Amino acid sequence: MPQLDTSTWFITIVSSMITLFILFQLKVSSQTFPAAPSPKIMATEKTKTPWESKWTKIYLPPSSLQQ
Repeated sequence: MPQLDTSTWFITIVSSMITLFILFQLKVSSQTFPAAPSPKIMATEKTKTPWESKWTKIYLPPSSLQQ
């Protein structure tokens, strides 16, 4: 029964990997990718609340009886 000759396997596998790497690089380099997104400046609208136009007094909460 003849034995399998494995002496050429290393060069076959390495050359296949190099070929696939080169093909992948060529495929990726031919692609066009969108530009990096830039932040969009949003203008915030100030909403009018009823208590902005009048003076309001802030009361402290009722404290316990101090002796």
